[in-house]
Amino acid sequence: QTISGEHGLDGSGHYNGSSDLLLERMNVYFNEANGDKYVPRAVLVDLEP
Repeated sequence: QTISGEHGLDGSGHYNGSSDLLLERMNVYFNEANGDKYVPRAVLVDLEP
């Protein structure tokens, strides 16, 4: 959720940001799916308490 929010994505994976630079670099963490929806490329888990 944190990474999604930092990249301008809402909870359903649609881009709501205003920066062209963020949209250009979206493929670092997300793949583009149908209908301008972005899905995570990986699941990041912090195992430290």
